[in-house]
Amino acid sequence: MREKLYQSMIELTNGKWSSSMIKAFSQSKMSKKFIPSYIKYFNIKTQEVIRHVDDFSTLHDFFIREVKEDSRPLDVSPSSVISPVDATIETFGDITSEGIFFVKGKAYTLHDMLGSQKIAKEYENGKYIILYLSPAEYHRIHAPVDGKVKRQFVLGKKSFPVNKWGLQYGKETISGNYRLLTELHMSNGKNCFHIKVGAMFVNSIELTNTSQEWKKGEEVGYFSFGSTVVMLFQENSIEFSNHVKPRNFVRMGEIVATML
Repeated sequence: MREKLYQSMIELTNGKWSSSMIKAFSQSKMSKKFIPSYIKYFNIKTQEVIRHVDDFSTLHDFFIREVKEDSRPLDVSPSSVISPVDATIETFGDITSEGIFFVKGKAYTLHDMLGSQKIAKEYENGKYIILYLSPAEYHRIHAPVDGKVKRQFVLGKKSFPVNKWGLQYGKETISGNYRLLTELHMSNGKNCFHIKVGAMFVNSIELTNTSQEWKKGEEVGYFSFGSTVVMLFQENSIEFSNHVKPRNFVRMGEIVATML
C-alpha cells in the first residue's frame, strides 16, 4: 500500500481524479505519519536535509525538502554546465539534422517538444540530455549555467508517467506532457533549453525564480510531484563530460558538459 502511494507521487497516469486524490492526501496533515516509512523505504539521507524530520507538516512538505548548501558543491568553472537536479541520466546524445532525438528507441521531434518549427530549426544538429528524478531524490530545480532568460512558456496539458516504463511504452511521454520551457542565452553566445516535464495531471512544477537572469546553481523552482528535466543545446555549443552515460546518477552541481 505504502509503496503504491510513494510511487504514485512520481508515476501517476493521466487520470485527473487519481492525480487529485494523491495530491490531496500527500498535502494533508494525515500524511505526516508516513514520512518515517517514506525515508526508510527510499533510504533517504536525512543528515543533509535542512529541517528536522519532525518539523515537516506533510509528506508533500518533505518531498519538496531543501538540503544544506554544502551537500551539493557546485562546479565553478566558467565553462561548465552543471546538472540542474539530482537525477539518473536516462539518455543523451545528438539531435539529427531533421530535428529528431531518441529516447528508449522512440523518436521525438524538436517541433513537438518546443511547439514551434521556427525555434526547432535553431536546435537541429545540437545535443540533448534527459534526467529522471526518482521518488527518493531531492526535487528542487537549479540553474545549469549563468544565462539570460530569452523566453519562458508552457506547453502540454496531460501528463503521463515519466519513469523508464513510461518513456519506453508511453505515447509522446516527453513531448506531450505538461512542461515548462525556459530558453537561456549562455556565456558562449549559444542558447540552451531547460525543460521541466510534469508527471501528473495537476500542475506539478512550481517556479521560485522569475528573474530574467539565472545564476548557475541557484534554485529556480521545484517539482511538486517529481518528474524529468530535458536540456537541449544548439549545434557546436557544448561537449558532454566523459562520465555522462545512460543510467549514471548525477547530483545537482556536478558538471555534465563543457561549453565550447
